[in-house]
Amino acid sequence: MTRKTKRAIFILIFSEFLVCLGISLVIPVMPFLKTELHLSATDMGIMNALFALAQFVASPLIGRLSDKIGRKPVLTVGLLLYMVSEVLFALTNYLWVFDISRLIGGLSAAMVVPTAMALASDITTKRQRAKVIGWLSAAFSGGLILGPGIGGILAGISYKTPFWVAGALGLLSAIVLIALLPSDAENKRVVEEPEQAKTTAHPMSRAFWTLPIIILFTMILVSSFGLQGFESIYSIYVNEVFNFSLSNIALVLTLNGLISLFLQVALFDTMVSKWGERRVIRLCFFLAAICTIWITQAHTKLEVMVATLIIFSAFDLLRPAITTLLTKASESDQGLINGLNMSLTSIGNIVGPIMSGMLLDWNTHVPYLVVAVFLIVSYLMAFLLKQPGKQQSTVN
Repeated sequence: MTRKTKRAIFILIFSEFLVCLGISLVIPVMPFLKTELHLSATDMGIMNALFALAQFVASPLIGRLSDKIGRKPVLTVGLLLYMVSEVLFALTNYLWVFDISRLIGGLSAAMVVPTAMALASDITTKRQRAKVIGWLSAAFSGGLILGPGIGGILAGISYKTPFWVAGALGLLSAIVLIALLPSDAENKRVVEEPEQAKTTAHPMSRAFWTLPIIILFTMILVSSFGLQGFESIYSIYVNEVFNFSLSNIALVLTLNGLISLFLQVALFDTMVSKWGERRVIRLCFFLAAICTIWITQAHTKLEVMVATLIIFSAFDLLRPAITTLLTKASESDQGLINGLNMSLTSIGNIVGPIMSGMLLDWNTHVPYLVVAVFLIVSYLMAFLLKQPGKQQSTVN
């Protein structure tokens, strides 16, 4: 790997981390926005869902656009839109402007995240690609995991501070990308030896849509729905029910970020090697369901904190475990599989916050009980799961 390629990859990793940070930066300040501006939980849920909606609608269109005009222009505009989104959120106190800010943020994520993945594929060989895509995935997860914690810490200064800082980083990232990222003419795909054609089922055929594939895609939808349904109202819920302060919320979310990154980087491979993806999936759904119910019955802040850390850790292990199984489903349909993966994640990200916000306005505990029911059903479905692409004589 050349020095120029390494530099490009570093810029892509930082850009993706930054945009994903912006997705979750708003979470710890939600109860204070809600109180100060006299908003409902439904208003807050819709505000979060608009980000995912814009990303869901724009992602396939942006992919085609980057193929036509090049990766670098799309990435640059995406980072500048990210800056606009964060600054707009910091400047306003009107709900409709907050909503516009989140729509712009979702568009920026649709421009940066898939385009960074595409450019990484353009400038790496197949041998290098898996490692680089793994780094980008870690940046994606790291931004989502650390965003609430960083937002909570910065909000200790002012609840607008996280967005001013994010906007400044967005501008800096755009300048660095313009100055240092090689042009699209230089970023030519590495020529590789042709591989033998592999015969696989057509993605639109019934042969492709096996029971394991259907179950795994259902779990992707449920896990994203469950995570957003839980996380999007978490700061409001614990503030109203358990009187969590901003520092309490920041502590929980920061600890979660550190624990989750440790689990993903240091322990995930070991867990999969020892237990297999299916046992990891079942364990995570089970723990997430039980601890979600536990929170609704808890009496102390310590109980809530412990249950929260277990739930977030379970969700953070679920996604890579499910995705790992999906990548084994077909050697030649990775584009389709990853596209469906992102689309279903976006749907979960849209529905989860809206549903939880509406239910929270009705009853404080009902949103989490509904999430727990979906997680229990998924846990039971996991026992039907077999390794995609082949029959297995043993069950984990």
